[in-house]
Amino acid sequence: MIAAVLLLGSCKKNEKPDYVSPQAIGQITSRMTDVMVHDVTNPPLGARFFAYACLAGYEVVAQNDTAYKSMHGVLNEYPEMQKPAVEAYSYQLAAALAMIETAKKMQPSGMLHQKYQDQLIDSCRHAGFSDEVIAGSQEYAAAISKQILKYAKADRYNQISNFPRYEPEKATGSWYPTPPGYFPPVEPYFKTIRAFTLDSSSQFRPAPPAAFSENKNSEFFRLMKMNYDDQKEPEHRVMAAFWDCNPFALENKGHLLVGMKKISPGAHWMGITSIACRQAKSDFSRTMLVTTSVAIGLMDGFMACWDEKYRSNRIRPETAIRKYIDPSWQPFLQTPPFPEYLSGHSVISSAAALILTHYFGDNFAYTDTVEEPYGLKPRKFRSFLAAAQESGMSRFYGGIHFMDAVTNGQKQGFQVGNWVLQTLGNKTDQSADELMARTAQEVP
Repeated sequence: MIAAVLLLGSCKKNEKPDYVSPQAIGQITSRMTDVMVHDVTNPPLGARFFAYACLAGYEVVAQNDTAYKSMHGVLNEYPEMQKPAVEAYSYQLAAALAMIETAKKMQPSGMLHQKYQDQLIDSCRHAGFSDEVIAGSQEYAAAISKQILKYAKADRYNQISNFPRYEPEKATGSWYPTPPGYFPPVEPYFKTIRAFTLDSSSQFRPAPPAAFSENKNSEFFRLMKMNYDDQKEPEHRVMAAFWDCNPFALENKGHLLVGMKKISPGAHWMGITSIACRQAKSDFSRTMLVTTSVAIGLMDGFMACWDEKYRSNRIRPETAIRKYIDPSWQPFLQTPPFPEYLSGHSVISSAAALILTHYFGDNFAYTDTVEEPYGLKPRKFRSFLAAAQESGMSRFYGGIHFMDAVTNGQKQGFQVGNWVLQTLGNKTDQSADELMARTAQEVP
């Protein structure tokens, strides 16, 4: 119902001819998030869906707004997109429809977008769009989406099923599935697909994690004790819950474990992107650029992070503390089903925050309402980097990451974010180390 009400304002009268509101872009990514929650889409795969859908919309913009250039020659293996021979169309409507068409084909329950698509077209018709313009926009969108889907098909994700079933290592200190679901590891071969900007998933390989040790004087044992001794202050619990973003979280109902239906961390940052674009009153083309840039950063951030996760295969705090300190200890948050190092939240939050900071500035204060539909109160942030710092620290407060996974994850995220911005033709003036020093002052 909320989506339907919002869509009534997506196409407007008394604006430029065939005008579509920039907010339609955020509405589409929000609807994609809804479908991801429905499908229990894992975080890296969710980023992949966002990126290709946004690229479809962006390519339409680039073909029609001379201020923006195609990603051909910019992103890895990105082809030259053929502009459809359509005479009457709204490029903004075509961009929105290209996003939807791509999401419909890529997401498992993509046909859930059909109702939303119909409502968008109806809102444009009621706003005075001619049938010819609507039909032309649909034709244009379908042609671009088809080319983007071909590009997506070549990224090797569909070849992952050919790899042998991943078996957790049995070495001491290695990751092993955790309660309550004991799920198998998520996307162990994600590093093998094509990145958008990285030359390889290991381009920004981090320092190795502290070596596992049972010695009470070791660095690893010190990190483990930090988690165990953390008092879980009330505000820290609020932070941990706000950034939980665990699609795999389960709720115990009698003899049943029921999925709690939560969004992914990437979806959370796509929501923040929508808030920022709306607050800054960005026009349609700029909103499409910013949203696409963040989606690319999320995808490449997950690739870099997942490359390290399945290289180090590090044990989770829950497993280590129960075995070596206290068998009854439990983390505040449920542990997600993949190795501990690095913290995915730290990586992708830092990358997304840096990209948003580039477009909107250092001190862009905003209120994050993304989690309201899931029963969590809005939180105010003075900057994107402050939000990223809180997101990273929330994983320590939640008891599911050691501190070095948080800090080194933040550094990798800044490296990826800088690289994405530079690849897209933007100047960056701060190194990852300088950004780490800045955000260290934001410790919540």
